[in-house]
Amino acid sequence: MKIFISGDMEGIAGITATEQTDPVGQPEYAYSCKLMTGEVRAACEGAMAGGATEVLVNDSHWNMRNIIHEELPPQVRLIRGSLKPLSMNQGLDPSCNAAAFVGYHAPVGTADSNIDHTYTGDLYDVRINGERCSEARINAAVAGCFRVPVIFISGDQNACADAKSFLPWVEAVEVKHAIGRYAASSLSPEQSRKAIADGMQRAVSGLGSSGAKPYAFASPITLELVFTTTAKADMASLLPGSERLDGRTLRFGDPDFLTVFRAFRAMMTLGSSVS
Repeated sequence: MKIFISGDMEGIAGITATEQTDPVGQPEYAYSCKLMTGEVRAACEGAMAGGATEVLVNDSHWNMRNIIHEELPPQVRLIRGSLKPLSMNQGLDPSCNAAAFVGYHAPVGTADSNIDHTYTGDLYDVRINGERCSEARINAAVAGCFRVPVIFISGDQNACADAKSFLPWVEAVEVKHAIGRYAASSLSPEQSRKAIADGMQRAVSGLGSSGAKPYAFASPITLELVFTTTAKADMASLLPGSERLDGRTLRFGDPDFLTVFRAFRAMMTLGSSVS
């Protein structure tokens, strides 16, 4: 049984500020990598205890060079670095039996959620088929394109609630309770790792009976992006097929979700090229 794990940082216990997650000149970042690695390792160990024979981890935060490779179990394979065609989902393919999201956070615009955003701080809102989307929902839909169900998530209370709203079977482990955007009551590293390992073991061992299934948006799919500035929308609107709805909002539609996902990434990149 092959399990795919996507690891992010903002949903890790003890991490509450952007300075902790920034690899560029921030003194707390190295310790955040250690915290993130500990929770990802716990997820790997739980997956193997639950019956996984192969575990593939994709480092999914910022420049995607955060996880301390030597601290993962030796049989775990790690995808590290960027740029990656599937970004946070690199490594997903039909050979995976299930996917798990560790250290995830709630979508942009969510109250009482640590460092809420959706892929980038350049976006004020991300909607697919009219629904506000988190990274978890977008990435679950990418997994669904390969017929891979998402069975586990960890993060704060609103990251867990968000995932439960569209993946009712998911094993959701709350490692901290967010108090606004930049504060939280967290489990200790030891407690969070045990909770994640136990949760992953339950999720993997119960895969056949949990009712987990691949997630998908109804087709045709309509993506709407609201940028933080008109200049960012100006640049993003250069993508062929995009439609400008107002000063900061763009729309893109296609029947195929992976095409929409690629357009999403292209528009983000274009938008991020200007301040």
